[in-house]
Amino acid sequence: MSTAVPSGQRGDRPQSGPRIEPQRPQGSPPRENKPAGGGGMSKRASADAVTSPTAATLPRDRLVSLDAYRGFVMLAMASGGLQIADVASRFPDSSVARFIEYQGSHVEWAGCAAWDLIQPSFMFMVGVALPYSFASREGRGQSRLRGWLHVLWRSLALVMLGIFLRSDGRSMTNFTFEDVLTQIGLGYPLLYLLAGEGWRKQVIAGLALVGVLAGYWALFAYWTLPGPEFDWRAVGVDPESFPLYDGFFAHWNKNANPAAYFDERFLNWFPRPEGKDFLYNGGGYQTLSFIPSLATMIAGLLTGNLLRGALSKWWKLAIMVAVGLAALGLGWYAGTTICPVVKRIWTPSWAVFAAGWTLLLLSLFYVLIDVAGWKRWAFPLVVVGMNSIATYVMAETGIPSWILRTIRTHLAIFTDVNPFDVKLYKFGPLWSALTVIVVIWLVDYWMYKKKIFIRI
Repeated sequence: MSTAVPSGQRGDRPQSGPRIEPQRPQGSPPRENKPAGGGGMSKRASADAVTSPTAATLPRDRLVSLDAYRGFVMLAMASGGLQIADVASRFPDSSVARFIEYQGSHVEWAGCAAWDLIQPSFMFMVGVALPYSFASREGRGQSRLRGWLHVLWRSLALVMLGIFLRSDGRSMTNFTFEDVLTQIGLGYPLLYLLAGEGWRKQVIAGLALVGVLAGYWALFAYWTLPGPEFDWRAVGVDPESFPLYDGFFAHWNKNANPAAYFDERFLNWFPRPEGKDFLYNGGGYQTLSFIPSLATMIAGLLTGNLLRGALSKWWKLAIMVAVGLAALGLGWYAGTTICPVVKRIWTPSWAVFAAGWTLLLLSLFYVLIDVAGWKRWAFPLVVVGMNSIATYVMAETGIPSWILRTIRTHLAIFTDVNPFDVKLYKFGPLWSALTVIVVIWLVDYWMYKKKIFIRI
């Protein structure tokens, strides 16, 4: 999905539920520091009182490039990538259109397209934001116990919200744990264990990243492969058309791996529609992917610690770019030697490869906004990034369809032409996507102006 879809950059007080929090007016003096839990706000916690993304009013501890990156990813997700893959598919004779269509869609199994980087971006940004939130809480004197209570509440809330959104339009609650919100929620307490300053914490976090990926690789590598009589169609795979691996890489085949085995048992603990047992996930996504995706969040955590450190901005940028390029190379090499690059089951090679891309994407926003100081162009993105939970919920419910139906209804007063007709007009999907994100952005902007920020 800050990631989080939740921002995590600001240190919020533990709550019993999501809140809509009005911010103090621009220019007003900070309140006196009060004990944690007393409703007060320390000067260090002034990142909670953001009123504008301009240099004059933005709190020093806020990373504007992270807000902009989050807003960019949220708008891409909310618009379905502007439906460019759908539009490109209407130009079958164009090689450029074929390339665009590929980049705007999820790959079938192994490999990476631009659209596959949405979820790792969410996971990575959760990690980047955590050091800011952690430092804010420590600066207010909040105890570790209260911090843990908030973390556990946030984790549970994200999981429940993910299940709630995935159940929209279903006959009953759809207990599923492979989407971005539930994956973040499952891994967040483990990530919090690694939060903190000092070189020892950084070493521990780095070792944890390596250990998580190595352990998850070993789980798959030593898993017993299905025999030659295995019925692939029973797990939703057509062996005649789906690109199945043989040899060592067969350990990472779709729905014939330890994570699929776990879900076949775990998900049947929950009520299922019409009493039918869970057999497999049609896309090959699995609950246990939260374990290797934790490595993506740890990479973000280490990046957040770097950005809060004492090095100059140019040194920070150089380190991020160098590590990002190295991760791309290492992930690609691992994908040809030890395990395939598969986002749907978050293979270790994918975790490293995607971390490289997310580091480079954040570096691009960082150099433009926080290093060069060009902030004004990013304002529309920051508006969305500061209300990512609201944007995510709007995008994942029926609101986009409602927006298009309502606008079309009232356009009928003036014309019989339906610009959103995806069958009649080649660019109909694009106009639909642009309309949806404009309306969603206007809602976010209204909330921004009213100082309303929905958080978990």
